[in-house]
Amino acid sequence: MLSGVPVVLFRDADGRARALQDRCAHRHAPLSAGRTCGDGIECPYHGWTWDGDGRLAALPAAGLRGDACRAAHPGLTVPAHAVHESQGFVWVASLSGAAPDAPPLPFPHLDEPQWTSFVMTTRFAGDVETCLENFLDCPHATTVHRYWFRAPTARPVGASVCRLDDGVQASFREEPREKSLVWWLLAPGGGEMQHTDRFIAPARSQVDYRFPNGWAYSITSSCTEVGDDETVVTTVMSFRTPGIGPLVRLYFEPLSRMIIRQDVRIIAARSHNRERFREAGVPPRAEASTQADLLGPLIARWRHDLACGREPLAVAPARETRIYL
Repeated sequence: MLSGVPVVLFRDADGRARALQDRCAHRHAPLSAGRTCGDGIECPYHGWTWDGDGRLAALPAAGLRGDACRAAHPGLTVPAHAVHESQGFVWVASLSGAAPDAPPLPFPHLDEPQWTSFVMTTRFAGDVETCLENFLDCPHATTVHRYWFRAPTARPVGASVCRLDDGVQASFREEPREKSLVWWLLAPGGGEMQHTDRFIAPARSQVDYRFPNGWAYSITSSCTEVGDDETVVTTVMSFRTPGIGPLVRLYFEPLSRMIIRQDVRIIAARSHNRERFREAGVPPRAEASTQADLLGPLIARWRHDLACGREPLAVAPARETRIYL
Protein backbone atom coordinates (compact mmCIF):
# COMPACT_ATOMS: atom_id res chain seq x y z
CA MET A 1 0.00 0.00 0.00
CA LEU A 2 1.19 3.51 -0.84
CA SER A 3 -0.94 6.41 0.40
CA GLY A 4 -3.84 3.96 0.69
CA VAL A 5 -3.43 2.63 -2.88
CA PRO A 6 -2.62 -1.11 -3.30
CA VAL A 7 0.57 -1.71 -5.29
CA VAL A 8 2.09 -4.93 -6.66
CA LEU A 9 5.89 -5.15 -6.80
CA PHE A 10 7.68 -7.67 -9.06
CA ARG A 11 10.84 -8.15 -11.09
CA ASP A 12 10.99 -8.33 -14.87
CA ALA A 13 13.11 -10.75 -16.91
CA ASP A 14 16.19 -8.53 -16.44
CA GLY A 15 15.73 -8.51 -12.66
CA ARG A 16 14.56 -4.89 -12.48
CA ALA A 17 12.01 -4.07 -9.80
CA ARG A 18 8.70 -2.84 -11.24
CA ALA A 19 5.56 -1.54 -9.53
CA LEU A 20 1.96 -1.34 -10.78
CA GLN A 21 -1.36 -0.58 -9.19
CA ASP A 22 -2.61 -3.92 -7.90
CA ARG A 23 -5.64 -4.07 -10.18
CA CYS A 24 -6.06 -5.64 -13.60
CA ALA A 25 -7.80 -3.27 -16.01
CA HIS A 26 -10.03 -6.11 -17.26
CA ARG A 27 -12.10 -7.27 -14.24
CA HIS A 28 -10.07 -5.66 -11.44
CA ALA A 29 -8.60 -8.89 -10.05
CA PRO A 30 -5.51 -8.40 -7.84
CA LEU A 31 -2.34 -8.78 -9.88
CA SER A 32 -0.48 -9.66 -6.68
CA ALA A 33 -2.36 -13.00 -6.72
CA GLY A 34 -0.95 -13.77 -10.18
CA ARG A 35 2.52 -14.75 -11.31
CA THR A 36 5.44 -13.14 -13.10
CA CYS A 37 5.64 -13.99 -16.77
CA GLY A 38 8.67 -12.85 -18.79
CA ASP A 39 8.87 -9.08 -18.47
CA GLY A 40 5.44 -8.76 -16.92
CA ILE A 41 2.89 -10.04 -14.46
CA GLU A 42 -0.05 -12.27 -15.32
CA CYS A 43 -3.52 -11.68 -13.91
CA PRO A 44 -4.81 -14.75 -12.02
CA TYR A 45 -8.36 -14.36 -13.45
CA HIS A 46 -8.08 -14.43 -17.27
CA GLY A 47 -4.32 -14.45 -17.80
CA TRP A 48 -4.05 -10.92 -19.13
CA THR A 49 -0.39 -9.90 -18.83
CA TRP A 50 1.00 -6.43 -18.15
CA ASP A 51 4.60 -5.34 -18.61
CA GLY A 52 6.60 -3.29 -16.11
CA ASP A 53 5.37 -0.04 -17.64
CA GLY A 54 1.73 -1.11 -17.23
CA ARG A 55 1.19 -1.82 -20.94
CA LEU A 56 -0.90 -4.77 -22.12
CA ALA A 57 1.46 -7.58 -23.14
CA ALA A 58 -0.83 -10.59 -23.64
CA LEU A 59 -4.55 -11.22 -24.07
CA PRO A 60 -4.84 -15.04 -24.29
CA ALA A 61 -8.57 -15.34 -25.03
CA ALA A 62 -8.18 -13.12 -28.09
CA GLY A 63 -4.94 -14.77 -29.20
CA LEU A 64 -3.08 -11.47 -29.01
CA ARG A 65 0.37 -10.65 -27.70
CA GLY A 66 2.73 -7.69 -27.63
CA ASP A 67 2.11 -4.91 -30.13
CA ALA A 68 -0.99 -6.66 -31.46
CA CYS A 69 -2.58 -6.34 -28.00
CA ARG A 70 -1.82 -2.67 -27.79
CA ALA A 71 -2.99 -1.97 -31.33
CA ALA A 72 -6.30 -3.73 -30.68
CA HIS A 73 -6.83 -1.97 -27.34
CA PRO A 74 -4.99 1.37 -27.47
CA GLY A 75 -4.83 3.25 -24.18
CA LEU A 76 -5.63 0.19 -22.06
CA THR A 77 -3.02 0.27 -19.27
CA VAL A 78 -2.42 -0.31 -15.58
CA PRO A 79 -0.91 2.74 -13.81
CA ALA A 80 2.80 2.22 -13.13
CA HIS A 81 4.96 3.71 -10.35
CA ALA A 82 8.57 4.81 -10.70
CA VAL A 83 10.99 2.51 -8.86
CA HIS A 84 14.55 2.98 -7.60
CA GLU A 85 16.85 0.45 -5.96
CA SER A 86 19.59 1.57 -3.59
CA GLN A 87 21.58 -0.06 -0.74
CA GLY A 88 19.41 -3.16 -0.93
CA PHE A 89 16.16 -1.17 -0.62
CA VAL A 90 13.43 -0.80 -3.23
CA TRP A 91 11.84 2.66 -3.32
CA VAL A 92 8.48 3.17 -5.05
CA ALA A 93 7.07 6.59 -5.94
CA SER A 94 3.70 7.10 -4.28
CA LEU A 95 2.20 8.70 -7.40
CA SER A 96 1.49 6.47 -10.37
CA GLY A 97 3.03 7.81 -13.55
CA ALA A 98 5.56 9.83 -11.54
CA ALA A 99 8.74 10.57 -13.46
CA PRO A 100 11.81 8.55 -12.40
CA ASP A 101 13.56 11.56 -10.90
CA ALA A 102 16.70 11.57 -8.73
CA PRO A 103 17.10 8.47 -6.58
CA PRO A 104 16.28 8.74 -2.86
CA LEU A 105 18.90 9.87 -0.39
CA PRO A 106 21.15 7.02 0.78
CA PHE A 107 21.10 5.93 4.39
CA PRO A 108 24.25 7.39 5.95
CA HIS A 109 27.01 5.00 7.08
CA LEU A 110 25.25 1.87 5.85
CA ASP A 111 28.01 -0.62 4.84
CA GLU A 112 30.75 1.95 5.55
CA PRO A 113 34.02 0.67 7.06
CA GLN A 114 34.20 0.93 10.86
CA TRP A 115 30.40 1.21 11.09
CA THR A 116 27.98 -1.54 12.14
CA SER A 117 24.34 -1.32 11.02
CA PHE A 118 21.02 -3.09 11.32
CA VAL A 119 17.59 -2.35 9.85
CA MET A 120 14.18 -2.20 11.51
CA THR A 121 10.84 -2.02 9.69
CA THR A 122 7.99 -0.87 11.91
CA ARG A 123 4.29 -0.15 11.32
CA PHE A 124 2.81 2.78 13.26
CA ALA A 125 -0.87 3.63 13.76
CA GLY A 126 -0.19 7.30 13.08
CA ASP A 127 0.47 9.66 10.21
CA VAL A 128 3.89 10.55 8.82
CA GLU A 129 4.16 13.89 10.66
CA THR A 130 3.34 12.25 13.99
CA CYS A 131 6.10 9.70 13.44
CA LEU A 132 8.65 12.30 12.34
CA GLU A 133 8.00 14.53 15.32
CA ASN A 134 8.21 11.56 17.68
CA PHE A 135 11.60 10.48 16.35
CA LEU A 136 12.96 14.03 16.75
CA ASP A 137 11.34 14.90 20.08
CA CYS A 138 13.63 14.73 23.13
CA PRO A 139 11.08 15.50 25.89
CA HIS A 140 8.86 12.47 25.23
CA ALA A 141 11.79 10.14 25.94
CA THR A 142 11.87 11.14 29.63
CA THR A 143 8.41 9.59 30.06
CA VAL A 144 7.86 7.04 27.27
CA HIS A 145 11.43 5.68 27.50
CA ARG A 146 12.11 6.55 31.14
CA TYR A 147 15.35 5.00 32.42
CA TRP A 148 15.81 3.08 29.19
CA PHE A 149 16.88 5.98 26.97
CA ARG A 150 16.44 9.08 29.13
CA ALA A 151 15.42 9.99 32.67
CA PRO A 152 13.87 13.23 34.00
CA THR A 153 16.65 15.30 35.60
CA ALA A 154 15.02 18.77 35.26
CA ARG A 155 18.34 20.09 33.96
CA PRO A 156 18.42 22.89 31.37
CA VAL A 157 19.68 21.90 27.94
CA GLY A 158 20.74 24.47 25.37
CA ALA A 159 19.26 23.99 21.92
CA SER A 160 19.94 25.65 18.59
CA VAL A 161 17.22 25.37 15.93
CA CYS A 162 17.89 26.30 12.30
CA ARG A 163 16.14 26.01 8.96
CA LEU A 164 18.13 24.29 6.22
CA ASP A 165 17.59 24.15 2.49
CA ASP A 166 16.15 20.63 2.81
CA GLY A 167 14.52 20.72 6.26
CA VAL A 168 15.16 21.80 9.83
CA GLN A 169 17.66 20.83 12.51
CA ALA A 170 18.11 21.09 16.28
CA SER A 171 21.48 20.80 18.04
CA PHE A 172 21.82 20.26 21.78
CA ARG A 173 24.40 21.22 24.43
CA GLU A 174 25.11 19.92 27.93
CA GLU A 175 22.62 17.09 27.59
CA PRO A 176 22.24 14.81 30.65
CA ARG A 177 23.14 11.14 30.19
CA GLU A 178 22.79 9.78 33.71
CA LYS A 179 20.10 7.31 34.77
CA SER A 180 19.85 5.93 31.23
CA LEU A 181 20.48 2.28 30.39
CA VAL A 182 21.34 3.12 26.77
CA TRP A 183 24.09 5.59 27.68
CA TRP A 184 25.31 3.51 30.63
CA LEU A 185 25.90 0.56 28.31
CA LEU A 186 26.78 2.23 25.03
CA ALA A 187 28.42 5.61 25.67
CA PRO A 188 32.00 6.30 26.73
CA GLY A 189 32.41 8.18 29.98
CA GLY A 190 33.52 11.81 30.03
CA GLY A 191 33.42 14.52 27.42
CA GLU A 192 30.58 16.41 25.79
CA MET A 193 28.12 14.44 23.65
CA GLN A 194 27.30 16.15 20.35
CA HIS A 195 23.66 15.52 19.46
CA THR A 196 21.70 16.75 16.43
CA ASP A 197 18.13 15.99 15.34
CA ARG A 198 17.32 16.66 11.70
CA PHE A 199 14.18 16.57 9.56
CA ILE A 200 14.94 16.02 5.86
CA ALA A 201 11.98 16.80 3.62
CA PRO A 202 9.65 15.27 2.83
CA ALA A 203 9.63 12.23 5.15
CA ARG A 204 12.97 11.44 6.77
CA SER A 205 14.45 11.92 10.23
CA GLN A 206 18.11 11.64 11.20
CA VAL A 207 19.49 11.60 14.72
CA ASP A 208 23.24 11.73 15.29
CA TYR A 209 25.28 11.30 18.48
CA ARG A 210 29.06 11.79 18.52
CA PHE A 211 31.54 11.40 21.36
CA PRO A 212 35.08 12.75 21.91
CA ASN A 213 36.67 9.30 21.64
CA GLY A 214 35.34 8.81 18.09
CA TRP A 215 32.34 6.66 18.90
CA ALA A 216 29.16 7.68 17.08
CA TYR A 217 25.55 6.62 16.59
CA SER A 218 23.29 7.54 13.67
CA ILE A 219 19.57 6.67 13.50
CA THR A 220 17.87 7.40 10.17
CA SER A 221 14.16 6.73 9.60
CA SER A 222 12.30 6.95 6.30
CA CYS A 223 8.49 7.17 6.62
CA THR A 224 6.04 5.80 4.04
CA GLU A 225 2.34 6.57 4.26
CA VAL A 226 0.37 3.38 3.57
CA GLY A 227 -3.08 4.58 4.64
CA ASP A 228 -4.97 7.03 6.82
CA ASP A 229 -3.16 7.12 10.16
CA GLU A 230 -0.88 4.27 9.12
CA THR A 231 2.83 4.64 8.40
CA VAL A 232 5.58 2.12 7.70
CA VAL A 233 8.96 3.28 8.96
CA THR A 234 12.29 1.90 7.74
CA THR A 235 15.00 2.66 10.29
CA VAL A 236 18.72 2.12 9.78
CA MET A 237 20.68 2.10 13.04
CA SER A 238 24.39 2.65 12.43
CA PHE A 239 27.11 2.97 15.02
CA ARG A 240 30.87 3.40 15.03
CA THR A 241 32.46 1.58 17.95
CA PRO A 242 35.76 0.38 16.44
CA GLY A 243 36.73 -3.14 17.31
CA ILE A 244 33.59 -4.06 19.25
CA GLY A 245 30.78 -3.35 16.77
CA PRO A 246 29.35 -6.91 16.75
CA LEU A 247 29.46 -7.02 20.55
CA VAL A 248 27.67 -3.66 20.86
CA ARG A 249 25.03 -4.89 18.42
CA LEU A 250 24.20 -7.79 20.75
CA TYR A 251 22.91 -5.23 23.27
CA PHE A 252 21.92 -2.36 21.02
CA GLU A 253 19.63 -4.16 18.55
CA PRO A 254 17.20 -5.78 21.04
CA LEU A 255 17.26 -2.60 23.14
CA SER A 256 16.42 -0.48 20.06
CA ARG A 257 13.57 -2.79 19.09
CA MET A 258 12.14 -2.61 22.60
CA ILE A 259 12.36 1.21 22.62
CA ILE A 260 10.67 1.56 19.24
CA ARG A 261 7.83 -0.70 20.44
CA GLN A 262 7.26 1.85 23.21
CA ASP A 263 6.88 4.52 20.52
CA VAL A 264 4.47 2.27 18.60
CA ARG A 265 2.28 1.93 21.69
CA ILE A 266 2.12 5.63 22.59
CA ILE A 267 1.41 6.70 18.99
CA ALA A 268 -1.33 4.06 18.72
CA ALA A 269 -2.83 5.27 22.01
CA ARG A 270 -2.79 8.86 20.70
CA SER A 271 -4.53 7.88 17.45
CA HIS A 272 -7.08 5.74 19.30
CA ASN A 273 -7.89 8.58 21.67
CA ARG A 274 -8.44 11.03 18.82
CA GLU A 275 -10.82 8.51 17.23
CA ARG A 276 -12.75 8.11 20.50
CA PHE A 277 -13.51 11.82 20.61
CA ARG A 278 -14.38 11.90 16.91
CA GLU A 279 -16.86 9.06 17.39
CA ALA A 280 -18.33 10.88 20.39
CA GLY A 281 -19.03 13.87 18.16
CA VAL A 282 -16.75 16.18 20.15
CA PRO A 283 -15.44 19.00 17.90
CA PRO A 284 -11.73 18.59 17.14
CA ARG A 285 -9.25 20.86 18.89
CA ALA A 286 -6.01 22.22 17.49
CA GLU A 287 -2.98 20.67 19.12
CA ALA A 288 -1.14 22.95 21.54
CA SER A 289 2.59 23.53 21.12
CA THR A 290 5.14 25.29 23.32
CA GLN A 291 8.75 26.45 23.00
CA ALA A 292 9.80 22.92 24.01
CA ASP A 293 8.28 21.52 20.80
CA LEU A 294 11.34 22.39 18.80
CA LEU A 295 10.78 20.70 15.42
CA GLY A 296 7.20 19.39 15.28
CA PRO A 297 5.50 22.66 14.21
CA LEU A 298 8.27 23.35 11.67
CA ILE A 299 7.92 19.86 10.18
CA ALA A 300 4.15 20.34 9.85
CA ARG A 301 4.63 23.74 8.21
CA TRP A 302 7.24 22.44 5.78
CA ARG A 303 5.17 19.44 4.72
CA HIS A 304 2.02 21.56 4.39
CA ASP A 305 3.80 23.96 2.08
CA LEU A 306 5.08 21.09 -0.06
CA ALA A 307 1.58 19.59 -0.28
CA CYS A 308 0.17 22.95 -1.36
CA GLY A 309 2.88 23.53 -3.96
CA ARG A 310 4.32 26.49 -2.06
CA GLU A 311 7.98 27.31 -1.48
CA PRO A 312 8.99 25.70 1.83
CA LEU A 313 10.47 27.53 4.78
CA ALA A 314 13.44 29.66 3.84
CA VAL A 315 16.91 29.02 5.23
CA ALA A 316 17.28 31.09 8.39
CA PRO A 317 19.91 31.72 11.10
CA ALA A 318 19.86 29.52 14.17
CA ARG A 319 17.45 30.33 16.99
CA GLU A 320 18.77 29.72 20.48
CA THR A 321 16.42 28.31 23.10
CA ARG A 322 16.37 26.02 26.13
CA ILE A 323 14.46 22.93 27.16
CA TYR A 324 14.55 20.89 30.36
CA LEU A 325 15.25 17.16 30.35
